[in-house]
Amino acid sequence: MWTVIISIITLIVGAVGGFFAGVFYLRKQMEKMQSDPDMLQKMAKQMGYNMNKQQLQKAQQMMGKQGQMMSKQGQQKFRPGGRK
Repeated sequence: MWTVIISIITLIVGAVGGFFAGVFYLRKQMEKMQSDPDMLQKMAKQMGYNMNKQQLQKAQQMMGKQGQMMSKQGQQKFRPGGRK
């Protein structure tokens, strides 16, 4: 009985911990791509896109703006529909 309960609790804790670790890792990778154009270009090539320097700069600017918006949303309470 206790073995089943402990197993389920361990599974839930592991899933939640893994989720947050994955989110943390993904955010760090996105921050690296903002500052490293070679990494961004490599990712684009893996997805089948060939980006020139102008497109690469535009993508970095868009990622920078998106990162700023996400950090602001983390500070403010998010409300669906964009109303404040």
